[in-house]
Amino acid sequence: MTPNPTTVTEDASFEDALHLIRERKIRRLPVVAKNGRLVGIVAEKDLFSVSPSSATSLSVFEVHYLLAKLKMREVMTKRVIAVGDDCPLEEAARIMVDHKIGCLPILKDGKLVGIITETDIFKAFVEIMGGREEGLRLTLDVTEKKGMLAAIAKEIFKQNGNIISMATFSGHNASDRIITVKVVGAPKDPLIKNLETACVKVLNAIDVTGGGYTPLVIDAKKQPYKEL
Repeated sequence: MTPNPTTVTEDASFEDALHLIRERKIRRLPVVAKNGRLVGIVAEKDLFSVSPSSATSLSVFEVHYLLAKLKMREVMTKRVIAVGDDCPLEEAARIMVDHKIGCLPILKDGKLVGIITETDIFKAFVEIMGGREEGLRLTLDVTEKKGMLAAIAKEIFKQNGNIISMATFSGHNASDRIITVKVVGAPKDPLIKNLETACVKVLNAIDVTGGGYTPLVIDAKKQPYKEL
């Protein structure tokens, strides 16, 4: 999470909120009362939604006058979903998915102490999956049963491999699990052979080196795609 996030009060003006969002390069501002209690949240899109369109008949001075009078209490979302500071990361992510929201304010003793956003979740996902580490990334399809993870680890150990990351996902059937594991120090082909001998189906094996996978940038003005 981001501790001690940038906030605004209910009396903050439209211009103050927009300035903070642009200056801090953030997309959401928790709104707090004078006693520090969370009372709402305002997003960048909320500010844009109350701004007059370019087709308005109002003059520039009239637009600025109206926006200057606008306070956050009139713009903010008053029904805010939040969690306590003891909420596990995966539960915070689940709540965000279930409620289709992009952030969660973090409260302690009723006071705002942080905020977690989808960017924080992505950063954590990269760490969990060993996204910045080199190694052999294996995707495995296994039957869910006791001792399967231990059996996989044993085969990796036999090849002098070290596990950098491991994650499990639901398989195509209720009795199956998809496992991704990133390994260093183990030779690719012998490891795959050992795993398949242990009744582990290897769906793919990718050597991740250098900076990892290189994304493509689509730019129709220049060429179909180019590498970053």
